[in-house]
Amino acid sequence: MSFFEVVEQYKDFDFPRFFDQVTDAAIEQSLAKEKPGPMDFLTLLSPQAAGYLEPMAHKAHQLTVQYFGRTIQMFIPLYISNHCNNRCAYCGFNHSNPILRRKLSLEEIESEAQAIAHSGMQHVLFLTGEAHHITPMDYLVEAARCLKRHFASVAIEVYPLEVAEYRQLQEAGVDSMTVFQETYNQEVYKRVHLGGKKMDYHWRLNAPERAAQGGMRAVNLGALLGLAEPRSEIFFTGLHARYLENKYLETEVALSLPRFNEAEGDFQPDYLVNDKTFVQFMTALRIFLPRAGLTISTRESAAFRDRILPLGATRYSAGSSTGVGGYTEIKVEQTPQFEITDDRSVEEVARAIVALGYQPVFKDWDLIV
Repeated sequence: MSFFEVVEQYKDFDFPRFFDQVTDAAIEQSLAKEKPGPMDFLTLLSPQAAGYLEPMAHKAHQLTVQYFGRTIQMFIPLYISNHCNNRCAYCGFNHSNPILRRKLSLEEIESEAQAIAHSGMQHVLFLTGEAHHITPMDYLVEAARCLKRHFASVAIEVYPLEVAEYRQLQEAGVDSMTVFQETYNQEVYKRVHLGGKKMDYHWRLNAPERAAQGGMRAVNLGALLGLAEPRSEIFFTGLHARYLENKYLETEVALSLPRFNEAEGDFQPDYLVNDKTFVQFMTALRIFLPRAGLTISTRESAAFRDRILPLGATRYSAGSSTGVGGYTEIKVEQTPQFEITDDRSVEEVARAIVALGYQPVFKDWDLIV
């Protein structure tokens, strides 16, 4: 069984009708359950449940402290290449965009790693565009080995791989991976992915499962909020995470909540998610998935990230650059994959976390290779 079979179970599901029939009693019943089911989760995602944001936030906070304590894991992204064969309508790295393309050499990756490590960060996520011929497996393996010399944890966000390739990177020191489905709606997926390997919905959908099979300690997934109807998108994201949790008991599952942000091009999303709805999604996910990590990136503003930190978040990026490199003294004018909103330094984000009564965690484990 693959997760697509779960998606297919809801092929003809009438989400608007379900939401129209949600009652206050149903919301209260779903909130009271120790282990909510899929329909309870969907109930908490309904527009009607927005009126229950305070009790949802309270329960989300309690569950987060119970499973994670008052800690926030810190990480930093490092883009090592923006070459991409895909033509994703919403992305600054779109193959059709006339931008400066760069790929860091191993020497440049070493310099970036030294600069990042100097900030105190011990968890790094390295990213590429999807151009296998430019950033082949041997390059990814060498990049991983280089970064592992400097960091306790090395994660990847690269093109989807085969099981054996995930295993190869795991053996080189990579412990976790991120891949965003972008949208679970197949019609929208086809409309916004206009060229390249990323057009293959199923290949991308099954990537987290292949990573788990390849020995990755953790997998992180999510949908880009703005591309398709967001309540159903979060619903499928939550189901995907629970599917992986139930099937791969030794794999940690985490989620991200990226909202559409400006990038190169003129793409306008069909849906906008306001702050209140974002908080509803975040707390509903925590209630449905109490053991899952929740990442809030620098797409969100500093003030908003500070306000929502106690409501379910477990992982924050800081000091981020979304262009290739960006941490050494040598700066190159370039187009980022998307625009960041929280531009605080690592130290500033850490101070804000402490001020809120939480502990920023720079290193929480070691992988011996």
